[in-house]
Amino acid sequence: MNLKSLWIIKGEDMNEKLNIGEGYSHSKLILTGEHGVVYGKPAIAIPFPLKVKCTTKNYDGGIRFESSIYTGSTDDMPVKLRGLSLVLEEALTILNKAHEGLLINIYSEIPIGRGLGSSASIATAIVRSLFSFYGQNLTKEQLFYLVNIGERYAHGNPSGIDMEVVSSEEAIYFKKDKKVQYIKSVKPFYIVVGDSGKIGDTRNAVENVHHRSLLNPHKMESHIDEMGKLVEKSKDAFLAGNMDLLGELLNSNQEILENMGVSDESLEMLIKTARKNGALGAKLTGGGLGGCIIALSNNLENGKLIAQELINSGAVKSWCFSTKENKLYTFEKMED
Repeated sequence: MNLKSLWIIKGEDMNEKLNIGEGYSHSKLILTGEHGVVYGKPAIAIPFPLKVKCTTKNYDGGIRFESSIYTGSTDDMPVKLRGLSLVLEEALTILNKAHEGLLINIYSEIPIGRGLGSSASIATAIVRSLFSFYGQNLTKEQLFYLVNIGERYAHGNPSGIDMEVVSSEEAIYFKKDKKVQYIKSVKPFYIVVGDSGKIGDTRNAVENVHHRSLLNPHKMESHIDEMGKLVEKSKDAFLAGNMDLLGELLNSNQEILENMGVSDESLEMLIKTARKNGALGAKLTGGGLGGCIIALSNNLENGKLIAQELINSGAVKSWCFSTKENKLYTFEKMED
């Protein structure tokens, strides 16, 4: 995957002359292993080319935030966005800059609350934009420290996988508190994403899993262990380009997630549609209880077909990404 253009930090000469800072990031997909990763099991995630761009400019006043979901002072940010203002405040403290006189503009293609990494991606773009604006080098450690502030606010107990993959060009094999492994398939693949239109609830889903583990620890431990083994098989299949096997493993992962109580009818309807239309495998992606599903296809035309059929089955939006062409195809409901 070539996603370099989505997350270049340094502004161009023209931007520097105009005193504009720019930061970029992109979305992510959990291929296998969500929820198990919170309990120390591995997961595989891939970057997905829904983009985020943040610009920082001088402003006569405090700190003004402009985006499609909120425009106004950071002091008046809604509760759900408070994590971003915390990231901003800490970044400015590290930069030793005044907490005023800035206009932060966010352009994001990532739907909010769908398990696609919007919170980590937006925070990443903001931090990169601020450091670019002030002409300061940004280390990976600083970036992750700052983004994690927002992730803790958004998700309570984040594994760290989101902030890793929204900064990566390649798929990653992730295990909490272990060094990330970057992995690459020897063959191209075609991934389809369907948006149920229902905002997912990662925090609640994680808490539900924890609650179930307290009620029946042996059963939940069995699910989590099974998922961990499945991720190892998925890694081998991904590296070898064995997409048929990987598809089967996606289906198995979905079954485990259903047993863990983090799936729902809106997701399962789309998963059924994807499988019916030739997907090698399909599952929810991210926290669950709403959000998106992913499906693996064996070719581009079938991927496009699946994406369109997801729309016909109620998805509000769908995408098909081909790593062979490095191209994203978008599908939406036609207006009546």
